[in-house]
Amino acid sequence: MLRPFSRSLRNSIWALSAVALSAAIVFTALPGQALEARLNKNRPVLGDTIVVEVANVVGTDLKVSLDGKNYPTFPISNGRYRAFVPTTPLDKAGGKTIQVTDSNGQRQLPFQLGGRSFRTQRIWLPPGKDGDLGTDYEFDLVDAFKALVTPQKFWNGTFARPAKGSVTSEFGVLRYYNGVFADDYYHRGVDYGGWTGAPVYSPAGGRIALVGREADGFEIHGNTVGIDHGQGVLSIMIHLNSIDVQEGQMVQAGQKIGSIGTTGSSTGPHLHWGLYVNGAAVDPVPWRYDGFE
Repeated sequence: MLRPFSRSLRNSIWALSAVALSAAIVFTALPGQALEARLNKNRPVLGDTIVVEVANVVGTDLKVSLDGKNYPTFPISNGRYRAFVPTTPLDKAGGKTIQVTDSNGQRQLPFQLGGRSFRTQRIWLPPGKDGDLGTDYEFDLVDAFKALVTPQKFWNGTFARPAKGSVTSEFGVLRYYNGVFADDYYHRGVDYGGWTGAPVYSPAGGRIALVGREADGFEIHGNTVGIDHGQGVLSIMIHLNSIDVQEGQMVQAGQKIGSIGTTGSSTGPHLHWGLYVNGAAVDPVPWRYDGFE
């Protein structure tokens, strides 16, 4: 269970790290072809990852943006390109428009972002884990990890369950910590129960881009492993007991990376798996069941 702290707002450790990113894509459309763009979902809900697919791009100035923020775009098959646009429980539901532009024009993609109900949970942290925790060392490394956008795509197919225990806290839960409601907070991942030492697996292929240890100042996250799956998609595993990988190491889906623990700001042994897309924590469930190939 996470204590809601962050570097700038110590009341939320998972505060969104603003990332303004764009990518220059080179593709020459045939004469007479117009820019094409579509969304993968007609009615996404809060926490969903929206996929924007684009074709017939002219020039090198392809941009996909929502609410003034640009998202990186990467080539896929048959001369098409794709961008991942994250949504979170902190967004406002209702009508929105994604803009897709290239050197020759613009497409407007209006959609409805559906609302979603999230349950409320009361967490009581034990003495020693209920204070103003967190170090600059910890926040600097975690912020740098969340900002990664690697051009290569390392995953294939749907993401796998990273632990065998049952889900004890789902994505988006709102919380009271020791009786105080956490403003601007939502549970930025999925918690899996388990005993100390139970194995933790990589949910997809990727590169180990972050290893942090409680002994070195990871007071909130505890022992931590961050996996870069490529193209702005990242997994972070926290509160681990042991870590079995090193930074820079490549891992495959289902490979053991550590074990469940209760390090950092935690009430008991469990794994917290957070999935970040372009700096925002999204619901991992669609990535497990639907996939974004």
